[in-house]
Amino acid sequence: MTADEPQLTPRRVFAFVVMVFGMFMAILDIQIVSASLSEIQAGLAASPDEISWVQTSYLIAEVVMIPLSGFLARMMSTRYLFVLSAAGFTASSFLCATSGSIEEMILWRALQGFLGGGMIPSVFAAAFTIFPASKRSVVSPVIGLIATLAPTVGPTVGGYLSYTLSWHWLFLVNVLPGIGVTLGAFLLIDFDRPDWRLFDRFDWWGLLALAAFLGGLEYVLEEGPGNDWLADETVAAFVVVTVLGAIVSFWRAFTRDEPIVDLSAFGNVNFALGSAFSFVMGIGLYGLTYLYPLYLASIRGYDSLMIGETVFVSGLAMFVSAPIAGFLSARIDLRLMLLAGFAGFAVSTWMLTGMTAEWDFNELLVPQILRGVSLMLSMVPINNLALGTLPRDKMKGGSGLFNLTRNLGGAVGLAVINTQLSDRGDLHYERLREAVSWTNDAAMRELSAMAANLSARGLDGQTGALVQMAARLRQQATVMSFIDVFLMLALLFGGLAASAFFMRAPDPAGGGGAGH
Repeated sequence: MTADEPQLTPRRVFAFVVMVFGMFMAILDIQIVSASLSEIQAGLAASPDEISWVQTSYLIAEVVMIPLSGFLARMMSTRYLFVLSAAGFTASSFLCATSGSIEEMILWRALQGFLGGGMIPSVFAAAFTIFPASKRSVVSPVIGLIATLAPTVGPTVGGYLSYTLSWHWLFLVNVLPGIGVTLGAFLLIDFDRPDWRLFDRFDWWGLLALAAFLGGLEYVLEEGPGNDWLADETVAAFVVVTVLGAIVSFWRAFTRDEPIVDLSAFGNVNFALGSAFSFVMGIGLYGLTYLYPLYLASIRGYDSLMIGETVFVSGLAMFVSAPIAGFLSARIDLRLMLLAGFAGFAVSTWMLTGMTAEWDFNELLVPQILRGVSLMLSMVPINNLALGTLPRDKMKGGSGLFNLTRNLGGAVGLAVINTQLSDRGDLHYERLREAVSWTNDAAMRELSAMAANLSARGLDGQTGALVQMAARLRQQATVMSFIDVFLMLALLFGGLAASAFFMRAPDPAGGGGAGH
């Protein structure tokens, strides 16, 4: 160990394990409700418009806290920020489970997301400040695995809990582990000390602008695809709020001595490129975590448990490949790993462009395995290349920005995906409908057969046949829109694969250091 490397003690190792577990809970809860929203909707007698806010409120609050956490960690220290975040996350999880109305649920979910967002960047910062560079082949796969595995298995865990117990357990499952994480963090974390003088320089107007910018952006990206974007007055109003918030946020970030979000880390070329790659990884990670369950529910008619069992394959592949990624990261050029990861992801999504309405577990098996392995091959070098060259005094703020880019990538990706699914689905349906005309002999024979079958059962054959044909066309159009999205993702990752070599390999001594 060199003189510049941090002292690694058993206490700090145990503290890091506790923090990783807390981060897992926070990231898991982004997606844990996604497969169980219908159960929550029924339990709280919520409308379809209201129930979407169970997810949206969490994401909006979390995306505001993540970049703010860098300043708070410097002011409060990692220990107090993490303890307060874990304790608040645990309490708000319990309050979510005991909600009696959709309004209560939305409030507590927002608080849960805000406090959960305080734990995530702290773990990334700790990994690159308390561990020497020689240990990064171990710790980087761990945080990479948690960051990618948690949202991937979220629908699986949520589907199982709501199916076998009730939707309340989506939140109650956090309570006992959350208490353990809170106590462990309080007793073990000793990485740094608070600087309470920063409180006097806290930029309250900057916080308000940041909340308007990121909260408004998250709302626009969540609600825009389903409301025809600017055609909806509320979405248009939030676009204005987002733009004004962005202008004020960047102005204060560049003009204040102690901005609540320090953007200077972007002056590091590796960090800037790594954050861009993290943004793209967010598109792939959250995009496919959304697309697989959506296809299985809308086309195959799977329930939440069946969806969870099917998509669990990607999570298992990540778990198995994490130590392999760690082994490779210490022995080969990280940029080569990133190239292989992006290329593998492109191939896995390209394989899905042959999809039909009959695809299920068997057809999705290989693409899911390849996707899981590729995510790990990508995440480990992105973490090391982006954060491994940052100086220690930039690590806390940089970690928040780095995690923010992944979440924003997911939000932008989902907005684009939903818009594409809707627009391309309508386009394909119109084209298919035009093809099914009275001059199409094959279509007429199919309609006649369907009408005869329905008439034999005493039903209105002609009307029923038209309804069935319209349903078939809509299903086929939906499948074709999925294929378009998969092709778009394959081209995105394939095109970006070679850009990995624009980054420079980190110094073996590492850029991180002690947290004091």
